Amino acid sequence: MSDATNMLVDGEWRTDVRRDTGGGGEFERTETSFRDWVDGAVREAGGERVDNPEFPAEPGRYHVYICRACPWAHRVALTRSLKGLEDEISLSLVQPERYDDGWEFSEAHPDPLNSAHYLRDVYTKADPEYTGRVTVPVLWDKQQETVVNNESEEIMRMLDTAFDDLGNGVDLYPEGYREEVDARIDDIYPTINNGVYRAGFAGTQEAYDDAVDDLFDALDRYEDLLGEQRYLAGDRLTEADLAMFATLVRFDHVYHTHFRCNRRAVHEYPNLWEYTKDVYQTPGVAKTVNVDHITRHYYKSHADLNPKRLVPTGPDIDFSAPHRRDSLPGGPPEELTGDAA
Repeated sequence: MSDATNMLVDGEWRTDVRRDTGGGGEFERTETSFRDWVDGAVREAGGERVDNPEFPAEPGRYHVYICRACPWAHRVALTRSLKGLEDEISLSLVQPERYDDGWEFSEAHPDPLNSAHYLRDVYTKADPEYTGRVTVPVLWDKQQETVVNNESEEIMRMLDTAFDDLGNGVDLYPEGYREEVDARIDDIYPTINNGVYRAGFAGTQEAYDDAVDDLFDALDRYEDLLGEQRYLAGDRLTEADLAMFATLVRFDHVYHTHFRCNRRAVHEYPNLWEYTKDVYQTPGVAKTVNVDHITRHYYKSHADLNPKRLVPTGPDIDFSAPHRRDSLPGGPPEELTGDAA
């Protein structure tokens, strides 16, 4: 497996920088670099809102760059859709395949703001001397022509809490649930969301074994939890569910085989599978899922894991099949189902 990865170094594109692995072969994810916040966002359970007039929550001012294949970008697309912000925050796509030049725009999906050929050009427009990986999602300020933030969890929180006056009233970080939401997001990140990557990109057998053990121990715990409650934080759909769903919806198509997380498939877990279908069938979710982009990205982009870049045609599973979650307390947001008073 190649030790090289692709990134910007002092504004120049490099393809020979060492891969993100620790001394024991563990996959180590690089921290994101742009970390500003939109004014009025709520960072954490305490409820204090960010005071940042440099980036006001104005309609039409912001844009998100995403890839439909990427789970980190997916949680942002989910938040934008469920909050009813599609007319207020524009969105554009990069190609699902990522090769030596990084995330790329296409004729079918061009960059509407900067006419960039590659996402790295957007990064260097914001910071000509940028050093770091070029990742999705990106929250872009059209007025200042700069990147506000490229950390998915923070962008999700900003879209959820800073634009309340512009959306449909859906609240994915409700008071009374916030500590539980934050705890769930923090818990599933290292073991599940990033756990599949720790397994897939492990450089030693020991690192792989540790990652897989952590992953399936966590899945087993949440299988038990979801037998008792409809969502991760109880009876309300929250940001924690979007973070979990973005991994589960990809699991059987790519992580199970491509990342060798094959101890068990999600559709073999009674509660996790019903939960995945339940979230998928929430109004506004299914249109953000593109299984073709997901499979093409993973199997074509990682030549070290799949040298022939062949894309599997299965598994044949149906996220729209009936689920049995309605017997548990709670349900989708009333604003999405038309049940609001």
